[in-house]
Amino acid sequence: MRHRRFLLASTVAITGTLLLAGCTGGGDTAAEIEDQSDDYGFNEEGLPIVDETLSLTFGGTKAPLAPNYSEMELVQQWEADTNIAIEWENLPDQVYAEKKNLMLASGDLPDVLFNTGLSDAEIVENGSNGTLLPLEDLIDDYAPTLSAILDERPDIRAAITASDGHIYTLPSVEELGLVAYPNFLFINTTWLDALGLPMPTTIDEYHDALAAFATQDPNGNGTADEIPLSFRTDSFAANSHDLIAALGGQPENNDHRIVRDGEVEFTANTDEYKAGVSGLSDWYAEGLIDPESFSQDDVAYLSKGKAPTEILGSFFWWELKEMVGDDRVDDYALVGILEGADGEKLASVSNNQEIGRGAMAITRENKYPAATMRWADRLFDPVMSAQSNWGPIGVTLEENADGILVQIPAAAGESEGERRQRVAPGGPKITTAEDFVTVVAPEPRAKERQDLVTEFYEPYQANEGYPPVLLSNEELEQVSFATTDINTLVKEKFASWIVDGTIDGEWDAYVSQLESLGVDDVIATYQQAYDRFQEGGE
Repeated sequence: MRHRRFLLASTVAITGTLLLAGCTGGGDTAAEIEDQSDDYGFNEEGLPIVDETLSLTFGGTKAPLAPNYSEMELVQQWEADTNIAIEWENLPDQVYAEKKNLMLASGDLPDVLFNTGLSDAEIVENGSNGTLLPLEDLIDDYAPTLSAILDERPDIRAAITASDGHIYTLPSVEELGLVAYPNFLFINTTWLDALGLPMPTTIDEYHDALAAFATQDPNGNGTADEIPLSFRTDSFAANSHDLIAALGGQPENNDHRIVRDGEVEFTANTDEYKAGVSGLSDWYAEGLIDPESFSQDDVAYLSKGKAPTEILGSFFWWELKEMVGDDRVDDYALVGILEGADGEKLASVSNNQEIGRGAMAITRENKYPAATMRWADRLFDPVMSAQSNWGPIGVTLEENADGILVQIPAAAGESEGERRQRVAPGGPKITTAEDFVTVVAPEPRAKERQDLVTEFYEPYQANEGYPPVLLSNEELEQVSFATTDINTLVKEKFASWIVDGTIDGEWDAYVSQLESLGVDDVIATYQQAYDRFQEGGE
């Protein structure tokens, strides 16, 4: 049988040999791996991938409601098509997280990590030490579908390329244009109507509406139980960043890191940020902000919209119905971006990514990387990616008259999200913005949000999000601890300044503390990584 030889080494490719380069912790010592795919009748084109059944072990995460992947119809079809049988060891996120570090440290690895659950630091560390195989040569030789996408989309290639030039994990991409604007601002229009107030379009009109909610008993129960405005700090979708922008002119996000005109900026030490926080502090002193905004979790937060008596005037969240329930959906409307004190509308852009890495990795235990990469490449076909993401054709998807895949409505008593967990394995996949036009239609709820983003947020984009850069080991060491300390300080001061009104007296000391924590060095490191990403990840 013909065996392909792979080397795990800090070296370069030589003629006739495919080298999987990566530091193994032993300097330039090469750990040689023979690819034994040919032992199973490996086919470089067509199906099946191997003539004799090849068994592999896969591990990683899975959705809470997902069965063992071997029970999924789509997964069973993959095995029938490829003749590659997989023993699945995927676990719910929390369970897997508890076992992941032990697995990586002990070397007791599956052949493949699928939905790897690896952080950027773990990808870089386990790639550079040889635990994960470099994939770029395998992609070039055995993944024509993915190779074509990466050639067309250098941004995706850059997102999965480490600073050493290697690709250690495969991507997951879903380009719906939604995650850049997670914090939708809603207001109780029933209360506005009851008080004879217009839908606010400026920050001053919005303030006046909140003040009326606080003082004029809009729910009509004779009790001052109204909550004019509630939010959460450091939440995925409940932050008041757009109010900071409207009150002070500073675009903001959870990372306190934005990009404008190619420059990486820290947001939480500017005069504009100070003005925004000062404005919210004034609102708090007037009784317009829920005191629990700085301590509540999602459960407590979401319960306020469904309280027996309607008490919530305005809030930030991803989806209206999730906050207030079916019975009150018609009582609220999206505010969108308010005209600020300077007459501008500024929509803050988050750093949430549509290009994800860590969808799949091949470990050093795998003796069949060529066959494994051919298996993975099938998942990047747009139709297969749609099924990996939402479920199989005939179960969750069907073709409409135009040949576009559309959602089959979920059965009574089951939401689309619950069904998706049970039938869609996730993993490596790419559905581009173009694919959402020509291959698969967005879920109805996703299309609704797309339309709202297009109308209410995108026209007022105030910054760029920081791109999906994979920092190097050295860069991660430079920023990790400092960033944690910096973000902790910003979060603590944001809350205390709004509640206590002490920002003026403490501002200079706070700025100095940020400098001592290394904020300038952190931003310089992110700028360096950003520039590398813009050059294609090299």
